[in-house]
Amino acid sequence: MPGIPNAVKLAVIKESRPGEDRVAIVPEVAAKLAKTGVDVIVQSGAAEGARFSDEDFVQAGATVVADAASALKDAAFVAHVQPLTIDEVAMLPQGVSVMSFLQPVASADVVQALAAKGATVYSLDLLPRISRAQSMDALSSQATVAGYRAGLSAAEHLAKFFPMFMTAAGTVPPAKVLVMGAGVAGLQAIATVRRLGAVVRAYDVRAAAKEEVESLGAKFVVLDLETQDGAGGYAKEQSAEYLAKQQELLAAEVAASDVVITTAQIPGRKAPILVTEAMVHGMSEGAVIIDMAADSGGNCELSVAGEAVRVGGVTVVGMSNPPATMPTHASFLYSRNISNFLGLVVKEGELVPDFEDEIVIGTCVVRAGQVVHAATAEALGLSVAAPAPAAAAPAPAAAAPTDAPAEAGADNEQGAS
Repeated sequence: MPGIPNAVKLAVIKESRPGEDRVAIVPEVAAKLAKTGVDVIVQSGAAEGARFSDEDFVQAGATVVADAASALKDAAFVAHVQPLTIDEVAMLPQGVSVMSFLQPVASADVVQALAAKGATVYSLDLLPRISRAQSMDALSSQATVAGYRAGLSAAEHLAKFFPMFMTAAGTVPPAKVLVMGAGVAGLQAIATVRRLGAVVRAYDVRAAAKEEVESLGAKFVVLDLETQDGAGGYAKEQSAEYLAKQQELLAAEVAASDVVITTAQIPGRKAPILVTEAMVHGMSEGAVIIDMAADSGGNCELSVAGEAVRVGGVTVVGMSNPPATMPTHASFLYSRNISNFLGLVVKEGELVPDFEDEIVIGTCVVRAGQVVHAATAEALGLSVAAPAPAAAAPAPAAAAPTDAPAEAGADNEQGAS
């Protein structure tokens, strides 16, 4: 490579989780990485779900190999969307670096296997929430996709028009949509259903969300409750008493809506219940609930991940990994996030992470085989190898959106929790 005598071998293999059509690196980004001293090695067919061919990668200057084992052989860095499986970890070379939406506490067995490989492991769901990290914020980029997809899903399942129509046969009123949670995914859902012509109301426990909601043309719902603004622009976790009062006050808003879209998640925990069974039964015939937190237990008591269930006359849609349903642009955005992070750890064709950098240390779960993420170490019954600074704390997100992913794809935001 002209001007760069060495190159970091970055491996990309096909995602093994059923229904996961995203890919960690797209051809356009592979071509840009080549100029920075990163050679991309791609398993054949790894990106077919995202609508990129092997030939696209070849044209971008990447190397396409037959199988995962060939791609991982001699790799210095592995980029992935979902956590690697134990079998995939077994194929890794010693001392490799790995980046994905690891969700380390939930993937403690994988973390343990990676540590045994002497790996250095980064998890994008731990990215510090600072302005310098915004270009690497995969939680937000994927929550953007998820929120857009939620708006489309709502229109698909509602047996009514979204916009108002004035016809010779009479006037058709617009659909009334309630969005619970105004983080990245929630705001994108608001923008999407507004573009489709719906009348939108939105609720969030954070007072700061009001301005953002109103800037999109939606009305902000104010309840007789204290606001719950937490650190980093996120909501703090609420008590059982608060949630019960919240549900009581939201019941009338839910009952008056044709569509309810929920986005609230708490990283590493079950999603809070915002819509009870009683509230579902209080909705009108033909109403729709889009639950973006279904993968982490659901914001609606009746949600089933990956299914649309009928409860009386109401359809409850449990969205599962929504970014993977729009894999081309989801992969493009995720790939750009990975590329921007690599700019911190690859210099002139060498892998040289700066563990004084708060972004690098903040995302690091395992360093050269030592678990350095406190919550993961606790889950494994280990002492933390090195203390992590405050910036390394997991960022509560979409509702993912989040913004983090339920299985690397939802918003993980706490805005409505």
